[in-house]
This record gives sequence, structure tokens and C-alpha cells, in this order.
Amino acid sequence: MASFVPSMSTILSTYASLSTAIMLFRTILSEMLPRRIRDYVFSKFSGSLSYYFFPNFTLIVEQHWQAMTNHTFRAVETYLSTIIGTSADSLHIGSHSLVPHKLNLRIPVGCTTIDEFQGMKLEWSLHKETINSSVPHRDEVRYSYQLKCKRSDREKVMTSYLPHIANTAQTILSRRENLHIYTYDKKIGGWNSAVFKHPATFATLAMEPKSKAEIIEDLDTFVQQKDFFQRVGRTWKRGYFLHGPPGTGKSSLVAAIANHQRYNIYDLQLQSVRSDAELRRILTSTTNRSILLVEDIDCSTKASRDRTKIRDEKEEPGQGELDHRLSSSDPGITLSGLLNFTDGLWSSFGDERLIIFTTNHKDKLDPALLRPGRMDLEIYMGYCTFAVFEQLANSYLQIDNHRLFAAIENLLKEVSVTPAEVAQQLMMKRDELQDILESFIEFLKGKLRNEIEGGK
Repeated sequence: MASFVPSMSTILSTYASLSTAIMLFRTILSEMLPRRIRDYVFSKFSGSLSYYFFPNFTLIVEQHWQAMTNHTFRAVETYLSTIIGTSADSLHIGSHSLVPHKLNLRIPVGCTTIDEFQGMKLEWSLHKETINSSVPHRDEVRYSYQLKCKRSDREKVMTSYLPHIANTAQTILSRRENLHIYTYDKKIGGWNSAVFKHPATFATLAMEPKSKAEIIEDLDTFVQQKDFFQRVGRTWKRGYFLHGPPGTGKSSLVAAIANHQRYNIYDLQLQSVRSDAELRRILTSTTNRSILLVEDIDCSTKASRDRTKIRDEKEEPGQGELDHRLSSSDPGITLSGLLNFTDGLWSSFGDERLIIFTTNHKDKLDPALLRPGRMDLEIYMGYCTFAVFEQLANSYLQIDNHRLFAAIENLLKEVSVTPAEVAQQLMMKRDELQDILESFIEFLKGKLRNEIEGGK
């Protein structure tokens, strides 16, 4: 049987006739129909053709949204790690433990994985784009997830599938096993992360029982107050100010808070921040359910120093009260920038955040930083009391009482010793429990003699 194959001249003739007909049709519509109706007809006509010839729809989820971290991106990343299966082209595999069932899976750049939801077939892929910068070593890398689905499923994806991803991710993150600690790297202009495995908990924390109970109650109340904060028009955040001598457990308390809340920590060294504008960008790149930690804030920047003392010391002549600079070439952060960071407009960069300042010298800080509303809870981490010693003895020696405890209690009322010093003494190797306690008593007596001699 002979098959009919049209000649090239026939094809060209047909194309020319069709083009002429379309042009004639458009001319007639242009002359006979009002512009508004004409535009409507063309939009429907082109939409039908697009629907017929291009049946797929692509949804793009970028890592950042309006200069802030895109929480939808984070939700997608968390969700996809739970559904990656044999449909994936390839996988990134890693773990923070050698236990096989704790392997973490992730889609590599350029690869795809398939998900099925309510009868829909959905194809996910991860993409990477590098934006060249004129500043050396400051090229920006942007990631995005792309979702391909049928155009007819677009509405269901938006109203059902994406909320399903958000709810699943929220459940996973609320019970996450691994926490992370992030440190800002000014060379790359971003955060570097590491797994946070600090063992401190409120159960092991050597701290006055009353203060510990107040902090736990405050944290538990905070996480339940989202509606309250919205109702009164405040950002859902909480500020903690920890102060006291070195070695009194400030860092351990931060670790215990992170473990209790299951919050990641963003450890910010203010001296690494070049300007207020960079501080704003740093804040907007952090995530919800996290702790923003500034340790030793009195040493981090001159902007936090008491303005009256700076004037007296003549450290910053000619500068305004709210404009203390680190140097002319690298201006650093101003006090006004710090204040905006704690309770101004910049503080509204996310939900369910804890901002924690620590210092060994409260008296060096500008009082404006500690005003109510900026720091909601002030926590003094003082020298070791007998109640704190009892907790340490229970943890390190596994004892609740001993005949030498009375002598230790009397000495602790007279001598200033930090919990860190006590822990160090209790960790010293001795054959007998009595030897450990007697050695600790001698240590306290020696500290007391030094304090008395130093006071003469």
C-alpha cells in the first residue's frame, strides 16, 4: 500500500493559507469587536492552546524570599528527606552517627524525585545558581526547589499539597533529633553550621533550684503564647540577659535552653559584623524556632558600652551618643543598630525566637540595652551555693549526703568559688570518696585564706 507524503510545496501552501485565515480572522475581530471583548477572546484562545500544548506547570521555591529566609524552602527540604525513594536519580547521604538507621538523605543538585499525593504525580528537583559578585570571595549561591505537576492539578497543589508539606515539616522539626549551631563567617557573608551535641540539660545544670524552675516555666509559657503575642501586637520573641563572673555556667545554661526547646543556635560575634546594614541581613537569614546568641556582649563591640563611661574615658570623641564606630574603614555596629536588633523594627524578623546576651561585666553595658521589653528576663549566674554544690556532688560523685557536707556548707558561705572550680575539684582522681571531699575542703580553705589576705 502506497503511503501519501505531502510535498514541501503543499506544506508551504497550507501554512500560507492558514496564516492568511488567522490574519483575516484577527482583522475582522479588530474591526467588529470592542477592545475589551477582543482581549478577552484572545486570552481564552491562547489559554486553551497553552493548556493543550503545554499541560505541565512548574512551581519554584527559592531559598530566600524578599531578602529573608524562605520557610517554605526549609519545609520542602525537610519533607523531601522523608519521601526520597527509588524514584530519585541519585542521593546525598550523610549522618552524625554510625548507626545505620540515622542516615540523612537529600536530593543532589540537578536530580529529581517523584512524590504521589491524592492521585497526583509530582516531580521535585533541586537547582543551583551562582551570582557573580564584584567583591572577591563574595559570590552568592542561590538554591531553589522546582515542582512539576499537571496544569490541571495546580489548584490542588496550592490548596492541599503545600499545606500538607508545611504540616509534615513542622511536626518533624518539633521533634528533631539533631540540633545545629551556626557561626557567621564574614568572608563568605553567611552562616557555617555544625551539629550541636552539648550534653547540658536542666536536669544536670548546676544552678539554684528556684531560678532553674522560673526559667523552665518561662520557656514553657513562651512557646504556648503565639496567639497572645499576635493579639497584643508584639513580635513572638523573648530576650534573656545572663550575667555573672566567668565559670558560673552561662554557656551551659544556653545549651540547656537549646536542648529543652529543641532550638538551633545562631552564635553571633558582633565584632565580625561590618555595619548595621550587614547586621540586618544576618538577622533575616536566620530561621524560626532558634536562639540568637551574643556572648560577652561587652567585649563584642564598643557600641554596647555605657555611653557615659565612654565619654568620661574619651574613647570616642566627636561621635553621637548612638553612633559609636569601631574604625573609619570598618564602621561596625552602632548602638542604635543594637537597639533596633533587640526590640525595634529589625527584631520582627521571625517567630518563636530567643535572643540571649551574656556578659561577665554588666556594669560596662549601656543601660538602654537592658531596658524592659528588650531583655525580658535577667538571670544572675553567681558563685556556688550549697544547693548548687549538692547538685554537683550528685552528678559527679553520685551522693546525696555525707558527714563532711556541713563543713563544706559553712565554707561556701564565706568563700567565692565558681561551679566550674567545684566541678574541677570533684573530678580529681582519688581512691576514696572521703579523700575527694577532704581535698575539696582544703581547696576552699585555701581560697578563703587568699581572699582574707587579699583584703588586708
